[in-house]
Amino acid sequence: MRRALRQALLGATLLAAPAVHADASATIRYAVLMEDGARAGTHTVQRRRGGITEVDYAFKDNGRGPALHERYVSAADGTLLRYTVTGTAAFGGRVDERFERHGGTAQWRSGAERGRAAAADTAQYLPVNGSPETVSRAIAQFGDRTEAQLPLLPSGELRQRRLETLDLVQADGRRRRVHLVVHTGLGLKPALFWTTAGSEPRLFAALDTGYQRLIEEGWQDQIARLARHQSAAEAVLQQESAQRFLHPLPGLARLRGVRVFDSDTATVGPRADVYVARGRITAVVAENEAVQAADWTIDGGGRVLLPGLFDMHTHVGAWDGALFLAAGVTTVRDLANDNPFLQALIDARDAGRWLGPQIVAAGLIEGDGAHASHWGRLVDGAAAARRAVDWYAVHGYRQIKLYNSFPREAVRETVAYAHARGLRVSGHVPAFLRAQDFIDAGADEIHHANQLLLNFLVSPSSDTRTLERFTLPAERAGTLDLDAAPVRSFVADLARRGVVADPTLIALSFIRQRDGEVQPGYESVVARLPPDVQRRLRSAPMPPRDAAAAARHRASFDAMIRFVGQLRRAGVPLVAGTDDLPGFSLPGELAFYVQAGMTPAETLQIATRDAARVAGVAGDRGRIAPGFAADLILVDGDPTQHIDDLHNIALVLTHNGWLSPAEVHRALSVAPGAGRELRPQAE
Repeated sequence: MRRALRQALLGATLLAAPAVHADASATIRYAVLMEDGARAGTHTVQRRRGGITEVDYAFKDNGRGPALHERYVSAADGTLLRYTVTGTAAFGGRVDERFERHGGTAQWRSGAERGRAAAADTAQYLPVNGSPETVSRAIAQFGDRTEAQLPLLPSGELRQRRLETLDLVQADGRRRRVHLVVHTGLGLKPALFWTTAGSEPRLFAALDTGYQRLIEEGWQDQIARLARHQSAAEAVLQQESAQRFLHPLPGLARLRGVRVFDSDTATVGPRADVYVARGRITAVVAENEAVQAADWTIDGGGRVLLPGLFDMHTHVGAWDGALFLAAGVTTVRDLANDNPFLQALIDARDAGRWLGPQIVAAGLIEGDGAHASHWGRLVDGAAAARRAVDWYAVHGYRQIKLYNSFPREAVRETVAYAHARGLRVSGHVPAFLRAQDFIDAGADEIHHANQLLLNFLVSPSSDTRTLERFTLPAERAGTLDLDAAPVRSFVADLARRGVVADPTLIALSFIRQRDGEVQPGYESVVARLPPDVQRRLRSAPMPPRDAAAAARHRASFDAMIRFVGQLRRAGVPLVAGTDDLPGFSLPGELAFYVQAGMTPAETLQIATRDAARVAGVAGDRGRIAPGFAADLILVDGDPTQHIDDLHNIALVLTHNGWLSPAEVHRALSVAPGAGRELRPQAE
């Protein structure tokens, strides 16, 4: 789910002046590729006379992706007069968005919103949906300046800074000078792009690390060189971020007067003092019982002290780290990524060059084919799957994840081989199997509530490599009798075998969403986020066709919530994973568990102690006790009573240092939570 959101936010940038004069004509074609070089879509830009530009963009990965047609009409001076985008969004939702400018007034509408504002010609419209051409037109508006900014409609400002210049030479003698630039001010992280040089620049390449790669057709053999330079530039920016936000905490620190959450009993104790040295907890004693001279004192003031939280379903991006930490998520489980990228990220974190949570790596194994996800390793049978398992085992991965297109005839043998190598096995249920078949083959864990409920919804012809894995549950899960004998038997079997469920309800909550409504699970935080992220969260990726469909989808998502409660009551192990917006999504996931009948304290136990057990790090994290990692968060309020208080984190300890969530959020144009900012005091 996260990958679709990343793609949506990449496209949601501004519309600016065209990259060529209004009376010129040109056609520009881009290659749209996955990380492994496989073709994944098309992007064609046709600039016609009279200031008209037509764009066709389509991208597919893992059975989903947008297909868009854009039309721009610009005045002779480059001012955008009209814009339309039609087509389908990543999950098949209809896209129909329009913008017009009349004199000094601009107006726009989409399925999620309508707006009107007075606007100068320099103010640029930010669409909810858009192709990479929107990036190109922003680049054109910035021109050849090394640093510049543009005001946006409905609000905000985009900033561009040039980082590097390269001269490319092809074997046939063709030459091209390109610039590497960074965009900030949109979304929650910087975005790097390669532009052409000169007075009328445009997009040359967009290399989204670990995801889509787009480059002007005919220059694909330059991707490796561009990627190396981009990675090096990104590493510098990330190290600057680490130095800016992570503050050292050398020597001995005393957290005074904190109320410690006991993740074994899911209770909060009386005020205590907790001592920390060199990134480890050294003592937990009653407040002022045995005061030791410390180099630093943190006045807890009765705040609740939690072990660092786990997000057990992520696909970590280069710029996600600070967002996770600011939300108190100090450990993540990565459940599919570009393997070289993830290995490098783990190394950078260990060396202090990347600010982010500790990463528990799971390796994706997928079957090749038209619907395949191109992350991880692609295989064509059991022999190749064994080689993939071997690779993951020697590279320190703790589990493997089988995916939608994995060859079903190789499941049982692959699971047995992974177990023999000491690896857990989780996954989506491979297509044309049921969840019962998957656990009968020995799987240890199933991801996503829809994958579990599809056990009762699929027919022999259902192809869950496609959007059917979402549309079937959206339309029919609400009609399931969860008390029926087959459902109860399946749940009992999960509990008996100890199969872990990873529901990711917040990643599926779009099923219940209608255009203009906030995606369920984000209601408590949406007003704090940047305007473009707010608009994205109010745009349904799979809006129901009519009121009757909306009622079915709502009933289906409510059934998923009830089903998670049923799993918990039956003793099925749960982990809290989000597969959605980094950091901000975990409180929403836990809030759905509360709706399912769990207490807030139970959900915190799931996100700490229970997660550490499943991740294989129970002796190191997930508890507040001597010898454990000092991954700790101080919370204003009491999240054991009100789970939304997790949005009010005053301080995070990790990396043998401390981090202020408010400081991180202000730098990302996020309004800080209600928690009072807290800083250690030197003694």
